[in-house]
Amino acid sequence: MLGIRLLMIESFFKYLSFEKRYSPHTIEAYRKDLDQFQDFLKSVFEITDVAEANHTHLRSWVVSLMESDLSPRSANRKIATLKSLYKFLLSRNYIEINPASKLKPLKTARNLPSFIKEEEISTLLDKVEFSDDFAGKRDQLLLELFYATGMRLSELTGLKDSDLSTHNKTLKVLGKRNKERIIPISETLILLAEDYKKRKKEEGMNSEFLILTDAGKKSYPMFIQRKVKSYLQAVTTLSKKSPHILRHSFATHLLNKGADLNAVKDLLGHTSLAATQVYTHNSIEKLKAAFDQAHPKA
Repeated sequence: MLGIRLLMIESFFKYLSFEKRYSPHTIEAYRKDLDQFQDFLKSVFEITDVAEANHTHLRSWVVSLMESDLSPRSANRKIATLKSLYKFLLSRNYIEINPASKLKPLKTARNLPSFIKEEEISTLLDKVEFSDDFAGKRDQLLLELFYATGMRLSELTGLKDSDLSTHNKTLKVLGKRNKERIIPISETLILLAEDYKKRKKEEGMNSEFLILTDAGKKSYPMFIQRKVKSYLQAVTTLSKKSPHILRHSFATHLLNKGADLNAVKDLLGHTSLAATQVYTHNSIEKLKAAFDQAHPKA
């Protein structure tokens, strides 16, 4: 019986990995959520098989999460884990009734994304002096890539030399769940990339990946985060100084300049328009400020 339960759970994680194409980070988070849920079932209800749990058991776990002062956002991820698990078990006939079908996510406060002002971005990209060596050219390129394309950190570290097309002036990006998208890029970015690749070749770095460490190895998240933070400290007082702030800035500045919302959605690689609409709030605030300042009846 224990072997069947283990097989059932491992089948679920294989499904997430190979069919849903979730990232290893997401799968690890789901695994921790499920371990926590199984511990709760065993300690509170003496249930050792998730297939035996009903809606009341699931709801009790959600209540315990709320009572432990877990943030609604974190609780909602755990609820999503349960909904995915039981939907999978139902589809594979491990269970006959889905106990998670009536679970609803908790209400969360929507925080507006922070972004860097246009003049600060201008200072960062046009006035900061980058060294003329390999590291300086790489740092300048990775900052330009984040702001000029709005790509995610994981997407940048996975970029290859072959993903950049100088002829078409485009960049191929591999996003979440291995979805590819093509992003148009400027002549300025192309020149920076070509100059950097030339220097990379001169240094004898033969990696297929575009952005490399000082040692010529493929870059990794912590390395990029440190680089971005060190440069942002010179131009902004925002508490958060991360690659994602540059992604937020990319989207916000496009919308402030009148870009079509659907176009920004496609550039960011969002699957739904709702994820992109959060950036319109910053644009609306800008309109309100202009109204308050200029309208006689404001």
